[in-house]
Amino acid sequence: MITIKSNREILLMEKAGKAVAEVLEIVGNMIAPGMTTLDIDKIVEEEIRKRNMIPAFKGYNGFPGSACVSINEEVVHGIPSDKKVICDKDIVSVDIGTIYKGYYGDAARTFPVGNVSKEAERLIEITKDSFYEGLKYCKVGYRLSDISHAIQKYIEDNKCFVVKDFVGHGIGKNMHEEPQIPNYGDPGRGIRLAAGMVFAIEPMVNLGTEDVEVLLDNWTVVTADGSLSAHYEHTVVLTEDEPIILTRI
Repeated sequence: MITIKSNREILLMEKAGKAVAEVLEIVGNMIAPGMTTLDIDKIVEEEIRKRNMIPAFKGYNGFPGSACVSINEEVVHGIPSDKKVICDKDIVSVDIGTIYKGYYGDAARTFPVGNVSKEAERLIEITKDSFYEGLKYCKVGYRLSDISHAIQKYIEDNKCFVVKDFVGHGIGKNMHEEPQIPNYGDPGRGIRLAAGMVFAIEPMVNLGTEDVEVLLDNWTVVTADGSLSAHYEHTVVLTEDEPIILTRI
């Protein structure tokens, strides 16, 4: 069931979302060659707890970290490790969540590290811009798949590939709520959008193929052909007017 959030609930989610945005900004300013993905995870957990919030991912379905940290061909759900060293020219996706008074915030960014290639820069930009194409349809009266279609069209028009095995989602008292929000599909389908709905919209975009595989750790998702992947996510609330992004400062 899709829940419509009250003003009180949205205010709590706004606080959770602001913390997510602040922590991602800190990570973006600190990430550098020589760090490990576990270093990133420690920064994320420390900064979330400093804000008197709970890292939403830690222990979620058994996930061991406070952040999903995914490098290059890793699409999502990379497990933080002191064995994974970040290098110059890597792109690093960091996905984090917070819990504040029982409500969730969730967002992700892909950060370029050092002298990344032009194609890597372009991939990161296309992924970010595809989110904003979808955001244009986060308005009362549109249907859910209008968001999905806009994201897919932008990505494919730019000669990249949409990851179809993983999707965005509703969010609130739970990290994953109804509805699922694919990053692909025909327009004009699904529920009619209404004020008070809160979505985590998260395009995942690959350079070489839409196909992905899950590694033996049962978490880390990689591109099937080893090509680069990027991830961009915000938590968004629908209003009677323009949508509001809760996970930005």
